[in-house]
Amino acid sequence: MTYAFAVPGLPSRVLVLGLARSGRAAVSALRRSGLEVVAHDTSESIDRHGLEADIHLGVWDDALLDGVGLVVKSPGVPGDAPPVAAARERGVPVISEIELGARLLPNPIVGVTGTNGKTTTTALLGAVFEEAGWPVEVAGNIGRPLTSLVGTVDDGSWIVCELSSFQLEDVETLRPRVVLLTNLEPDHIDRHGTFDAYAKAKLRAFERQRAGDVAIVPRGFAPVPGAARRLEFAVDDPLPAEPRIRGAHNRENAAAATAAALALGVPDEAVARALETFPGVEHRIEEIATVDGVLYVNDSKATNAAAALRALDSFPDRRKHVILGGRGKDEPYDGLAAAFDDGDRAYLIGEAAESFALALDAADVPFVRSETLDRAVAGAAAAAAPGDVVLLSPACASFDQFERFEQRGEEFRRLVQKLPGWGPDDVRTGVRSSSDS
Repeated sequence: MTYAFAVPGLPSRVLVLGLARSGRAAVSALRRSGLEVVAHDTSESIDRHGLEADIHLGVWDDALLDGVGLVVKSPGVPGDAPPVAAARERGVPVISEIELGARLLPNPIVGVTGTNGKTTTTALLGAVFEEAGWPVEVAGNIGRPLTSLVGTVDDGSWIVCELSSFQLEDVETLRPRVVLLTNLEPDHIDRHGTFDAYAKAKLRAFERQRAGDVAIVPRGFAPVPGAARRLEFAVDDPLPAEPRIRGAHNRENAAAATAAALALGVPDEAVARALETFPGVEHRIEEIATVDGVLYVNDSKATNAAAALRALDSFPDRRKHVILGGRGKDEPYDGLAAAFDDGDRAYLIGEAAESFALALDAADVPFVRSETLDRAVAGAAAAAAPGDVVLLSPACASFDQFERFEQRGEEFRRLVQKLPGWGPDDVRTGVRSSSDS
């Protein structure tokens, strides 16, 4: 069912930058409101099907801003991109797709941000709400754009929204009733320039919270902006039940989700049922199969060193064959290299291979320059013995060899399923979840 919705103060002509999932959803939301939409993407291979807009692909032309009263920026478009710079020079407001969704949706929002654990915590909170029988939609960086909900959901539904730093760069009115910060560690320095700029973008989620709202942060975290009531969580918090998902980091995610749910009045029993049954998210320490006694784990969503560290810690006392590499984010790898145990080995792929090689060599960790994922899986499978773990945890973005981390994870799954010894009994299941960045 589609619901009518109002357009509070939006101009008659809007420019949408970027036509991946978020941009396409923004175009649809604006068109359903009767607004004129012009759209631009640098890629000339964008699928135009279903896009009701004046579409321009390839080289940017400042003339596209003529008559435009607002620019909506997809998360993949950096703040210094020529269209954004041109809009600001003309005094045309620039907002993110998330901000557009926040303006058009009257629903209460629970925002989940942080460096690692966002997707797991967001999906777990959605499961908690469902167990409680509360109407809920899960959206944002988890793979379903916030604007895709505009005109399609009941006003009383809660929205649990994963918020990336890219999405929070250009928010002006976004005010989640609850904001949950999972953690804050160096990431996306290649985009933001410095850790301070990255952290500032993350903390924008709290800025407009009021006294009746809730801010949930790790125990001992520094003060955050806004006027919300502060709650803290930690890995050793008592929980209504122990989570099904593996690892200390996931118990910390469970503690964060529990704090948010209980603050909103979700019954303990519903939280317990969700913790005991939630299987985790796809591409995040996802156990694909055990083949000939070797466990294969897809952690393609580990796109920074801190996330890969958590994956290594999830398999203590097991020899690990770790596939690392992709497009780096200008962060050091010394700490990750130091976390390898005796007997572990790395298989290096992609653009960042040489950076990993330097760090691993300094830490006396053996490694193989595999170059591509198929060679890395084949090499790891040949070297692994029963009881070992082959772990894809790249600590890098996928964009050098794959379009998205999901594609990288699916290719890993396909390669595992082609191994000698693979059989139907090896298939593992999990929830489907994806991300836009």
